[in-house]
Amino acid sequence: MTDVPAVSTFSASGEDAITRTIELNIDSSNTQNIAPSDFLEIYEIERTVAAIVEGNFKRIALQFPDELLCHSVPIYRLLKSKAGEGHDIYVLADTSYGSCCVDEVAAQHVDADLIVHYGHGCLSQPSRLPVVYVFGKKPIDVDDCIDQLGQCLTTQLQQYTTSNSNNGPTVLLRYDVGYSCRADVIAHRLQNELQSLNTRVLHDPLPTRLDPKTTVQSSKTSEQTGAESNEDGFTNVIIAYIGGESLNLTNLLITHSHCEVYAYDPSTRSAHLQSHRTNKLLMRRFAMVQRARDADVFGILIGTLGVTSYLPLIAHVRKLLARAQKKSYTISVGKLNPAKLANFMEIECFVLIACPENSVIDSKEFLRPIVTPFELEVALQAEGTWSGRYVLDFEKILAGDSENDIGTPTEDNGGDSDQPTFSLITGKYRQAKRYGGNETLTEETSAALTLRNQDGALSKSADSAAALFLHSRSYQGLEAKIGEDSPSVLEQGRSGIARGYSDDHS
Repeated sequence: MTDVPAVSTFSASGEDAITRTIELNIDSSNTQNIAPSDFLEIYEIERTVAAIVEGNFKRIALQFPDELLCHSVPIYRLLKSKAGEGHDIYVLADTSYGSCCVDEVAAQHVDADLIVHYGHGCLSQPSRLPVVYVFGKKPIDVDDCIDQLGQCLTTQLQQYTTSNSNNGPTVLLRYDVGYSCRADVIAHRLQNELQSLNTRVLHDPLPTRLDPKTTVQSSKTSEQTGAESNEDGFTNVIIAYIGGESLNLTNLLITHSHCEVYAYDPSTRSAHLQSHRTNKLLMRRFAMVQRARDADVFGILIGTLGVTSYLPLIAHVRKLLARAQKKSYTISVGKLNPAKLANFMEIECFVLIACPENSVIDSKEFLRPIVTPFELEVALQAEGTWSGRYVLDFEKILAGDSENDIGTPTEDNGGDSDQPTFSLITGKYRQAKRYGGNETLTEETSAALTLRNQDGALSKSADSAAALFLHSRSYQGLEAKIGEDSPSVLEQGRSGIARGYSDDHS
């Protein structure tokens, strides 16, 4: 970064802020030096133009993550020149939420009828607009990948065949979307490598386009369907993952805790067993569940507006909290950071409604815990009712696939609201607050009575967690003192900049 005098931090004009250079940690595999002739192949210009022309889309929004914005101008010019007249193209420079999700909110600002999403994507089902995905092509040494994964899987499969004479387990190939261009070749060669061990290698090709009306379940062959049923049952399945450390890999480990997961990192050219970290990851999430059990006031964070079924899931979470007599507030703050959420001091726990990749948040830096909808369901149950299964998919939560694990929400104390509950976080008993029920106004809650107008009309705010929290604070804002103080005479205020205000009113 350029050197800036210390005094300029407080006294300089906006010129230094504009000209200052900032160092960015960018993944070199995404922003490698690309020759102009390679843009056509790497970013699939011909396929994108064909989708635009065949669909007769008039207004197209190009969504880039931050690390690919440097390539937005060449891509825009290529698409504009090849698509011809009658197609307006816009570049979305920033996303409302996570960059992996389709930003339908920003696209609606230009009234777009098609979104072209570049880079890494979570492939969540869009709710309003059709989406064309361009994943790019990350470099990978296929020979080294087959050698490294083949050695790890062969050792594991040989141990399995010596203890079991039946058919070997199924190997499911998962990968970062940037390596989807070589997935078919890797799957075929890996199948030949493991053929002597009587093992199948299966993978589902990633979709390059999603439409709002397309059903989530795509057509699958019988072999793929059988592999998925085994995967859901956590039996006879080994997962081979291609990609570096990422949220995608972390979520894969959590949601497939009963499977062995071997990951090959193309950047380090090494393959290792990753599922040994699963227990630690689940222990951290279980700690978040215990903190959520101690909370009485929840904030429902809107982390996406483009994934289908996000509105039914919000309604589902509200019903769960209302049934457990918890207070809930629905909040949309865009991209999360500790400073934003710290403004809501009365909220004791947040529930994030986001795509699977952005749902699991490491909330060490946050003031309050952040849990997923599934973790909330677990937190509202009696103790010891979690089998270890983890669900992030919207449709599975709404369809009730998790009912076999956690059942219907019940009270920890058997329905007795006066009986205290034991907190594993504090090691003490606590008296849970109840909201939304038939409450009786007592001396303790009468402090929440507030004046609505000068006529003395009272409003009962006993069910408002925010009002109760405000009353408990030493500072409750400026006092109105309506009718007590006469209006002041308007005077000219100070002028100038912070380092030298002028008090001369002449």
